[in-house]
Amino acid sequence: MQDHSHQKDIHRKDGYDVDGSIATNVANGFTMVAVGDLILSRSLTNSYNPGFSDIVAILRNADVTFGNMEMNIFDSRHFKGSPQAEYGGAYHVGPPEIGPDLKAMGFNLVSYANNHTLDWGLEGMRETCRVLDQSGIVYAGVGENLAQAGAARFQETPRGRVALVSFTSSYTPMSRACDPAGAAPGRPGLNSLRLEQTIVVAPEHFESLKQVRNALPGPRPGRDDPNLVVLAGKRYKPGDQCGYSYEANPRDVGDIIRNVRRGKQFSDFCIVTNHGHEPGNWSQEQPDYERSFAHRLIDAGADAYIVHGPHQLRGIEIYKERPIFYSLGNFMYDDLRTPVGADMFEAYGKDPRIDTDADVTVDEEAKGYPSAEGFLEALSEPVYYQSVVTVSRFEQNELAELRLYPVELGFSKRFANRGVPQLVTGLPARAILERLQKLSKPFGTQVIIENNLGVITLKRGSSR
Repeated sequence: MQDHSHQKDIHRKDGYDVDGSIATNVANGFTMVAVGDLILSRSLTNSYNPGFSDIVAILRNADVTFGNMEMNIFDSRHFKGSPQAEYGGAYHVGPPEIGPDLKAMGFNLVSYANNHTLDWGLEGMRETCRVLDQSGIVYAGVGENLAQAGAARFQETPRGRVALVSFTSSYTPMSRACDPAGAAPGRPGLNSLRLEQTIVVAPEHFESLKQVRNALPGPRPGRDDPNLVVLAGKRYKPGDQCGYSYEANPRDVGDIIRNVRRGKQFSDFCIVTNHGHEPGNWSQEQPDYERSFAHRLIDAGADAYIVHGPHQLRGIEIYKERPIFYSLGNFMYDDLRTPVGADMFEAYGKDPRIDTDADVTVDEEAKGYPSAEGFLEALSEPVYYQSVVTVSRFEQNELAELRLYPVELGFSKRFANRGVPQLVTGLPARAILERLQKLSKPFGTQVIIENNLGVITLKRGSSR
């Protein structure tokens, strides 16, 4: 690792800042590009996508370029696995050339812990890992057991060594990895953050739910707690404002915090990421547990905390000179997936002898993902096709400037041409940046809009 301690006089020799946080240790000018979800089905750098080269220029001009790998990569002609009965709402898959193509765009770090990791079983996960390895892209969040899935992975750069720790709070239950115990082997899968959801309802509704619970036969979980009702596996509590509340699993939190500490101990810069849809793709606000948890991650050594999953933008916070992105939305949504799997044909009332894979996907986008509770959020609104490319620049081990390049993914284009980002200017750019400005204001973050660009500038020595 490089020794840059002379660059910042408030760093102590033990590697900690005077406020107790673990010091950033990169060379001047270190830049991190971070974007949201990567969902694509073809090579893009050599195809006809007007304006995409301007995006690629930004991606390549950074020490580390990060995105969330929300798909599987394999050649369906030779694939030995199968679509799983339990999947993340859609069978996201693309061909092997996507790996080298992402590398050519500039991506050198990706997270791979999300609700689509095991859409195609362990075979799909392992084949995707193989393609990423061969492409020279560092990934984190999956492994042959929990220790591997939770461990930091490292990328060497000329300005410092970068660690990546990834986990997901939104995942299919069978995809969760575990460690060996006694004679039982470990389980391959992803690094999860288990959340316990409680639905907050008005006091009068809570009393009605309590009456329903008491009228039902059989055991009554939670009946000893006057402020808790459990019905059909759902938890309810009374409150002034209806909504959803979450409590993170203490063991998962402890594991993640330890992996962040360990990742930072072996690196100069530590990126931590979470794939979390909570409370839902419809929400522009983060779940109630996440802000305090984000602060704990940075206190443990994270230099940036990046959330992806809700498919739309959420606010940005600067905490102890480190950026927190509560959602970066979609970056690539080139969702021409094929094959889609027989279960999806059935879910959308399609006949594979008559209808096509594209018919299924278009219907899914219009209606939303099916679930036991019915259809969830549709992803066919313009907001899901708007995002930003974030560029964080560090000087003397402090975040000096954060630039936000507004992009649009072709919502108005025909299905086959949607999903590829383009920089936008004028009124479309202002609309995206003003929304992000509004979403970030509750965190005390000031986003300045100038020349079709969002800028967050930090004063040296500030303590947000």
